Amino acid sequence: MKKIFALFLAVLICITGCGKKQAKNIIKDFSDKVSNVKSYTIKGNMEIYADIDTYTYSIEADYLKENFYKVTMINQTNNHEQILLRNNQAVYVITPSLNKSFKFQSEWPDNSSQSYLLKAIIKDMNNDPNSSLEEKDNTYIIKSNVNYPNNPELKYQKVTLDKDGNLKKNEIYDENDNLKMKVTFTSIDYNSSLNEDDFTLGQYITDEQNNDEKIENEDQSNKSTTETKKECSTNTCQESSCEGDSCETGALENIMYPLYIPSNTYLSTSDKVDTDIGQRVILTFGGEKNFVLVEEKASKSEEFEIIPVYGDPLIISDTLGALGANSLTWTKDNISYYLAGNDLTNHELIAIGESITGENITVSKEK
Repeated sequence: MKKIFALFLAVLICITGCGKKQAKNIIKDFSDKVSNVKSYTIKGNMEIYADIDTYTYSIEADYLKENFYKVTMINQTNNHEQILLRNNQAVYVITPSLNKSFKFQSEWPDNSSQSYLLKAIIKDMNNDPNSSLEEKDNTYIIKSNVNYPNNPELKYQKVTLDKDGNLKKNEIYDENDNLKMKVTFTSIDYNSSLNEDDFTLGQYITDEQNNDEKIENEDQSNKSTTETKKECSTNTCQESSCEGDSCETGALENIMYPLYIPSNTYLSTSDKVDTDIGQRVILTFGGEKNFVLVEEKASKSEEFEIIPVYGDPLIISDTLGALGANSLTWTKDNISYYLAGNDLTNHELIAIGESITGENITVSKEK
């Protein structure tokens, strides 16, 4: 019996050890294949799972060595298009339909896991010494830890390669093994004919002003916007916080309230501010976690608008937003939101933002 047990244990150790070795070999082969690529274009679909909701995007990712990225994301429900762009100047989140862009001095995409970028996927594989391999239905499935600083509930990925080492799918799970995100790759061109001109911001500027002049002067032209954002603090938001040409004429039909509010925090005031060209709603929350939520109709700027943000781009539900220092800005269902609170962590900012579903709810005020 002891001999049988010892033999079983030896076989088990061999299988485990061989499995790790095989996983490392497959990861190395995939890494070597990608490391020599000077440019690529990826096409596919991304699904994000949030409780009972599923958000689906068509996605195209372009890469040019060393640090040029362009990711085009189109919401398949409402056809809303946004672009994540990185070039030698900065990182941008561009919304063509609004003629606007957020501008970041950010380390994106290197500062976080990315489910649809090859370098990031391989980095997570190599950083996990316990990456494991499963063979299933003529595919290799490599499991490894991930690093999403702004979404710590995401814990590991399962990357599916076919027997020829072609990337087919990437699934991201939480610590309870719930699938939270899935990217299905429909095509990968490892020799796409890209050049630096494909990663310029100017191609998205549609107004008649000189593109180069606008980009060079963007910091000055948006100085008032940055100062305006600072006026929106935990307790107040001034009436003068319209962003240039971006305010919409007309009132909001409904006020959107967050379904998630931190404990011992309550709605203290709800104000509507009429301006010369529109209306804005300001919701102020007090208690242990003070914060303010500003809502107004989104509209297309007459001139391309570049809004500086100190932070990172972020997928929030079914749109791309800007996560700044103690603030979160995004547009959803034709409403622009600005959420700010010095008492909130990034995780709380995101949780509050993602809980605004567009449903009409009633929030009681503290008496």
